[in-house]
Parts: sequence; structure tokens; C-alpha cells
Amino acid sequence: MTDLAALIAQPGANDVAWEDPNLPGRTIWLRSARPKRCTPDTPVVFVHHGVGRNGGDYRDYWLPLVDEADVLVVAPEFPDAGFPKADWYNFGNLRQADGAPNRRAEWTYNIDERVFALMQAQSVTARQRYGVFGHSAGSQFVHRMLSLGFCGKVHAAVAANAGTYAMPDLVEPWPLGFAGTDLDEDGLRAMLAFRLTVMAGTADIDTSSPNFPKEPGAMRQGDTRFARAHGYVAQARSQAEAFGMACAWTIIDVEGVGHDGGRMSAAAAPILSAALHA
Repeated sequence: MTDLAALIAQPGANDVAWEDPNLPGRTIWLRSARPKRCTPDTPVVFVHHGVGRNGGDYRDYWLPLVDEADVLVVAPEFPDAGFPKADWYNFGNLRQADGAPNRRAEWTYNIDERVFALMQAQSVTARQRYGVFGHSAGSQFVHRMLSLGFCGKVHAAVAANAGTYAMPDLVEPWPLGFAGTDLDEDGLRAMLAFRLTVMAGTADIDTSSPNFPKEPGAMRQGDTRFARAHGYVAQARSQAEAFGMACAWTIIDVEGVGHDGGRMSAAAAPILSAALHA
């Protein structure tokens, strides 16, 4: 069994190679940022990288933040060799290349829960719940993961600057909606009641990047990432109103910030810290 105590071996950066037994032969790197003062009661935040599969960079964004925030950051890095393209990461490995469904146990959306359970079993943490943050492709991963029910242990969540969203819609096909998944109306109601924070950089309006999704379904969500974030939350609020319930989601505009994982991490850190220490 992998010794996850190595995640807190020293203040600052630590790295541990781990393999999910349900996904044999596919190594995930757990990149941690440990605050100087770290006890089993220190809150844990899982940080999800973007399309560059650069978990080390995202961990490094949090190195100057963890002491003030008083959190232990674990950034799972999904190497492209073992988890190729969006189907394995952003879209959670729900399906095989031919469209056949994978077992829920094989979905990559399980990873945070499984790593956290091992951290609990090995006394790395005594916490019962954790926070999550995702930027860009990591934001796609986070909001889809939560929507599909992997939120029972999540106390606070921030999804920032996603390129596309799985809209709160049971008719729109996956991965831009939830048709073809096991999400039903009760599950959708539960997601709308979950306190998700969506962050949008006001300067995240550049559409020239090859990583900006431009397929027709994505363009229907908005012309820029900034517009898509607002459209996502607006549709959630409309759906909640149709259900006769309140939508618990919050959207925060981060002024002057574009598609920048470091600056969005800095904006998210105090939000997550306040929620996890409440």
C-alpha cells in the first residue's frame, strides 16, 4: 500500500506516485503543498489541473497560499499517457472509445474520495470532509464530478474558468448535459442544492487558444469562457426556479484576470479556507 504520509513529509512540496486499484497500470502523481504547521486537523483541498496535465504547477501555485489559508493541498496529476484526452480526465472515463459504459468504479471522478479515504486510514488526516478546486479542464472535472454525485465528502468547492459545462439539463447529451448518464431529477435537485462556487475571470475572453472549445455545442454555451460561466449559473437558477427550489450556487467575477491558474488559485484560497474553517 502506498504510504500517503509522504504527502506531509516536509513543509512545502511533496510528491507521491499512486495507482488506483480500479485503474491498474495507470499512475497518478499526488503533488502536495504542506503548510509549515500541519496536523491531522488541517483541512484538505484537492486541486485539479488544466489540460496541460501539470499538477506540479498547480501545486506550486498554492505553495505561497497554504500557510495563510491553513490548508493541506493535494493536486492529483493525471498523466496523458495513462489518462488520454478529455474522455479520461474532463469527462471522467464514463465511457469507452466505442461508447460502451464503464463501471462507476472505473470513473476518474472517484479519485478524490479514494485518496481521502486512504489519508484517513493512514491518519494523515482526521477530517471528515474536504474542499476541491479546479481550473480550466480541472474546473470541467470538478463540476461534472460533483454533479454526478461525488460530493458526499465535499465541504466546499470552487470551479474556475471552465471551457465547457455539463449544463443542469437532463435532455442535453453528455458531456454538455446529462442525457445518457445515470443522473435523474433527484440527483439534479441535489446538485442545485449543493453550495458550488463558480469563478469567472473577467478577462478570460480570449478565444484564439487551440484549447478553447469551439465545437457547435460549446459555442451554444457562450462566446467566451467568461460568458459560459455566467450562462451555466443562469441556467442552474432557472432550473431551480422550475423545480420550486432555491439554487445554492454562487458566481464570483475575478476582476482583470484571464485564463490564469495561479491568479485564480489565489482568488479561491481565502474562499475555501473560510468555508473549511467555519
